[in-house]
Amino acid sequence: MTLTQLHYIITIAETKSLNKAAELLYVSQPSLTNAVKELEKELGVVLFYRGGRGVALTSDGLEFLLYAKEIYSNYENILHKYKKGGNYKKKFGVSTQHYSFAVKAFVDMAKEFDMSKYEFAIRETRTGEVIRDVSTLKSEVGILYLCDFNRKSMIKLLNSANLVFHHLIDCQAYVYMWKKHPLAGETSIRFEQLESYPCLSFEQGENSSFYLAEEILSTNEYAQVIKANDRATMLNLMVGLNGYTLCSGIICEELNGSDYIAVPFEDDSQSADSAMEIGYVTRKNVILSEMGEKYIQAIKQYLKHLV
Repeated sequence: MTLTQLHYIITIAETKSLNKAAELLYVSQPSLTNAVKELEKELGVVLFYRGGRGVALTSDGLEFLLYAKEIYSNYENILHKYKKGGNYKKKFGVSTQHYSFAVKAFVDMAKEFDMSKYEFAIRETRTGEVIRDVSTLKSEVGILYLCDFNRKSMIKLLNSANLVFHHLIDCQAYVYMWKKHPLAGETSIRFEQLESYPCLSFEQGENSSFYLAEEILSTNEYAQVIKANDRATMLNLMVGLNGYTLCSGIICEELNGSDYIAVPFEDDSQSADSAMEIGYVTRKNVILSEMGEKYIQAIKQYLKHLV
């Protein structure tokens, strides 16, 4: 087995076509096909189904692809660090729950590089997809939170996905709302004060559990609930309907604007344990790339002013 073969497998899986993969790899299709057959023979498994519409990974191929990506990613990181004059475009991706500070750190990181030489991606997405993206190395880093309620289940999910959680910051829950909301002038807000206003939360997909919710205290009984898919829609609902959401209170005005405020949420017997631990996840035994290291540095630099 060679690194070249691993690169071939990854490229074929991404393009789902031997023809397209051969073009990208600058090899003939017969040479590419023979390389795959030789690897399959060596491993004793079939990696791809071949059909008239292209190729698809078998179950063994899917499992092998994860290991191949992990090994090849580490190889590229080492190559990027120690070899000068390389001309390939290095990829870096982040998947995150809906945190403006995660986007702000991504912007700060990207500014340090010649973006014509890199392929960057940031994905604000559902909790399950954050875990899936990092597990499959679609993204190198994921940003999410833990709390007393979800910690046991989330750690179990992360372990099963071969991921490690790294602590960034602890914070208490805040009520995030439009600055002209009737409760915006309060020094703190109790749960019963929110009954007349819709609680906004990010949709996590069908059959998702409370443990995947991005908002703290997701099991509380809310009189009014509205689901949204993106941050812009949620901000519009705050203005149009006096909606609110429970969040970390870490708000980036540079990206979200100054029309919104975060008011401390006041714990009570019904809404105890509202502390949040925000962190990042990486795949086990994967070396962070230069972009990954700078991204985490940018987040820590932003968060340290809040402690």
